[in-house]
Amino acid sequence: MAQSAPFTRRRKLIVKRYRPLLHAAIAALAVIVAGPAPAFAEETAIVEAQAPLIVTDIAGREVKLSAPVKRMLLGEGRQLYLIASLEPEDPLARIVAWRNDLIEADPATYAQYLKAFPGLAKLTAFKGSEDSLVDIESAIIQKPDVVLLNLETMRANEDAKFVEKLAALDIPVLYIDFRHHPLENTEPTIRLLGKIMGREARAEEIIAFRYKAMARVRDVLAEHNPPRPKVFIERIGGYSDDCCLSFGAENFGNYVELAGGHNIGSDIIPATFGQLNPEQVIAANPDHVVITSADWEAYVPGGYWIPLGPGAGPQVTRKKLEWFPARNAYTGIAAQKTRNFHGIWHQFYNSPYEFVAVQQLAKWFHPNLFDDLDPDATFAEYHRRFLPIDYQPGYSVSLSDSP
Repeated sequence: MAQSAPFTRRRKLIVKRYRPLLHAAIAALAVIVAGPAPAFAEETAIVEAQAPLIVTDIAGREVKLSAPVKRMLLGEGRQLYLIASLEPEDPLARIVAWRNDLIEADPATYAQYLKAFPGLAKLTAFKGSEDSLVDIESAIIQKPDVVLLNLETMRANEDAKFVEKLAALDIPVLYIDFRHHPLENTEPTIRLLGKIMGREARAEEIIAFRYKAMARVRDVLAEHNPPRPKVFIERIGGYSDDCCLSFGAENFGNYVELAGGHNIGSDIIPATFGQLNPEQVIAANPDHVVITSADWEAYVPGGYWIPLGPGAGPQVTRKKLEWFPARNAYTGIAAQKTRNFHGIWHQFYNSPYEFVAVQQLAKWFHPNLFDDLDPDATFAEYHRRFLPIDYQPGYSVSLSDSP
């Protein structure tokens, strides 16, 4: 699902909502601790194999934990994208609970992992939103070695003193980030998880792969320095009727610049996420419109969203994309006349896979320069080398390459 309103708009509501549950869970833990000690022979063996480790998370916090971690609670289910890259033989062996967003926001990928690891269906799942607290009861009952939270949850956690309360129970929290500053924070996040999981060498292999994939675009643009087309990114296209949600200079806005385009949202939106009105889009007259979308049947049944993702059929996704050029915000713009409308998998905005999006954008913006670039082949190779699931195309679609 897409990034919601800024932190300050909802943090008081979040804190008010979770405070009673937090207090109840802490009280319940006191009863558990006071009761008879269960026999955890297997867990004791795991603990004895661990050693104290101090790491610095993406928020700059020094955190002490026992490593390699064996029991992780994922504050966002899509963190599995990286966990599985680092531990492909059995990523579930290290996960004790997760938020259910992957199930709902990326059902095709969930189905792939469920087929490969049927035990995923039994994994404790909890609801929540991207900038809210995790389920405190799961965090206590599952006794994780670490809780992984997205950077955007910091405000809510600070107000609720969530981290301090978990620390009192010897449950450390680490902040990671693929969403707000992905080009800055993704590699440190990969290294951080590689370190706590004892997979540092593999983390460096992933980083090297990403660097090489990005260089395929960067080096060509540096050599030719082509004119930059104006680009409008319609964020979460089809998820709601709002127009026109977009990105500022970060996330997909940054991907556009790295791909040799100019993101018009960067001129107007001061933060990572924001909104333009239709008149601003028309006045900017973008040469390309890129729709970020996905299969959101769980959120908006029968909506105008494009079901992009693994296995998506090109005829279906192209038909859904055909609806967008008729929106009022695109009346008479250059992209409408040339049919330079493109759809791309929304989850590239919140994963370690943004190098695929940059390659695909570059191919759309500069087809002559990147005629031999194949983003599908790049992502397929990543799957072969790092992931436990097979690659299935379906992550992008365009009207410019159709009759």
